[in-house]
Amino acid sequence: MPLRFSSWFAPAALAASLAAAGCSGSEAVQSTPPAAGRGGGGGGGGAAVPVTTAKVVEKPLPLELNVIGSAEAYSTVAVRAQITGALNSVGFQEGDDVRKGQMLFTLDRRPLEAALEQAKANLQKDMAQAANAKSQAQRYQDLAERGIATKEQLDTSRTAATALEATLEADRAAVENAEVQLQYATIVSPLSGRTGALQVHEGNLVRANDATPLVVINQVAPIYVSFGIPEARLPELKQYMAQGSVKVEALAPNDTGAPSVGRITFVDNAVDPTTGTIRIKGTFQNESRHLWPGQFVNVSVTLKTDPRAIVVPTVAVQAGQQGQYVFVVKPDQTVELRNVTVVRAVDNESVIKDGLKAGETVVTDGHLRLTAGSRVSIKAGAGAQAAP
Repeated sequence: MPLRFSSWFAPAALAASLAAAGCSGSEAVQSTPPAAGRGGGGGGGGAAVPVTTAKVVEKPLPLELNVIGSAEAYSTVAVRAQITGALNSVGFQEGDDVRKGQMLFTLDRRPLEAALEQAKANLQKDMAQAANAKSQAQRYQDLAERGIATKEQLDTSRTAATALEATLEADRAAVENAEVQLQYATIVSPLSGRTGALQVHEGNLVRANDATPLVVINQVAPIYVSFGIPEARLPELKQYMAQGSVKVEALAPNDTGAPSVGRITFVDNAVDPTTGTIRIKGTFQNESRHLWPGQFVNVSVTLKTDPRAIVVPTVAVQAGQQGQYVFVVKPDQTVELRNVTVVRAVDNESVIKDGLKAGETVVTDGHLRLTAGSRVSIKAGAGAQAAP
């Protein structure tokens, strides 16, 4: 009897145990959640990653060199006196704009006028003596022909007449020099420009060619902007200069207006070996006086303009082990990782050589949570654009 009971119970217990195990396993499988992909899941499942986007655009974009330069006066003159004398008057206010030929200073003319009169008197005296010597030489010539005067007397009279002729030339030169010295008593501006600080005031004694100039005049219209570019960019610059004039723009760092526009007019004849740069000058008309000598400015040299550049915001471009890439938003609201080649960056935009085409949408924020195939949602707000 016990044996029959045991043989019947064993199969029943085994079946019950298997059924319980099957139920337990089913419940365990159903209670396990699906594995979530990185960043919210792949193409069809998981939460969408919020991102901001921007359109890939095709537009004209210049090829530029951006450097720091400084403005230089087109011409600078340090005005000094060429004679010694008292400064009688000043014909301008320091800081004034002056014209070429405008009177700047006058010195005491009286000693110079007296010297001129003396030189003229000496000339008149020697002219009379020369005329007398010439007459004497002529008389001795007549006497010598008649045998009355000796040859020695004739030669002496001729020598005296010739010497006085030379004296007349010296007197004329002295008169001319005195006239020039008198002209130096009035100092005029040698160019049109802007005057600096006045170094010597009315009533002071001025010395000829003193180390300290009376005033310094800078020509500010036109004006130069000088800057240096790396020697590696010199062949490129020369190439575009050979095709025509190269435009250059300059703007002071704190100036909110439009930049001044000029043309490159000078390339130095040697590279500076200490810095590896070459000096360039641009000429600006500077009629508005936005540029000032000695001022540091931001310089932009436009070599050419690419009429069909593919442009994206620079923040859209990421760097990875395989190089630079962007996330492109596809029509099904998923993203594709796309390798790109960046030609150059201009301000906050990058020019793409290949990998993108105009009209596509790229992710500009939210990259860290994305992988290829991630589903995205476009965030509203500044900088966000609608997905295709």
